[in-house]
Amino acid sequence: MSQPEVADPERQRGFALLIVLWTLVLISFLVAHLTAAGRTEMRIAGNLAGNAAAQAAADGAVYQAIFNLSDPRPDRRWALDGAVHELSIAQSRIALRLENEAARINPSLASPALVEALLRIVGADPERSAALAAAIAEWVGQPTKSRQRTALANFTVAGLDYRPPRSPLEGIEELARVRGMTPNLLAALRPHLTLFGPAEPDPAAADPEVAAALAIAGQLAADAGATPSGSSGLLTVRIVVTAQGPGNALATRIAVARVGPRQPNGYSLLAWDSDEE
Repeated sequence: MSQPEVADPERQRGFALLIVLWTLVLISFLVAHLTAAGRTEMRIAGNLAGNAAAQAAADGAVYQAIFNLSDPRPDRRWALDGAVHELSIAQSRIALRLENEAARINPSLASPALVEALLRIVGADPERSAALAAAIAEWVGQPTKSRQRTALANFTVAGLDYRPPRSPLEGIEELARVRGMTPNLLAALRPHLTLFGPAEPDPAAADPEVAAALAIAGQLAADAGATPSGSSGLLTVRIVVTAQGPGNALATRIAVARVGPRQPNGYSLLAWDSDEE
């Protein structure tokens, strides 16, 4: 009768050691994975906190600019000249610019003569400028001169479903739907346009293109026997803010506000966005 085989003790110890080693490897892998996941979560949390801090600082900078412009002492106010003002809010660094919105042309309110003049300045020929100015006036519901209506009548439009809303623009990009407008022409016009300015820009704040358009529009209006409209005198400012928060987080704000004693609470916000109008 055969005897049962007795396991080799050395062999048993080697097998146990192998199990222990594999267990240690598994534990090490789990520890490394949990540590890496924890670090990733900490980085994400840090980025979220930095972004929140930068956004809050950018919002605060907008209101700080409004507060500055509300100062009854004119010599203490920042000029609306586009110069960069550097601020510090908590741990965020701010670059803030103020631009006079009244320095731009509002196509919803401006006379067709002024729009035509700006079109000439940015490169459109006189006939196309007159026709396109009439088309824009038709779109926003403004009257046009006979010369402009004649130029518009010579325009051919592809498609039969062209229906101008005859109401103020809801966005500058809406001009792309006006007959005769091209992407290149709209791109050239865009830096000089606003939805929030008065009927006639402030000549003292206008850029060279708008100033030249004002001069041409005055001549066009004189030729037509009309009197150019005056400035409304409203203080309308574009506030452009870039905030760099903790961890190099970036936030931008572009706000348009009217500031003055006749406004509710001393100011009213017309636009608020993180992108260009």
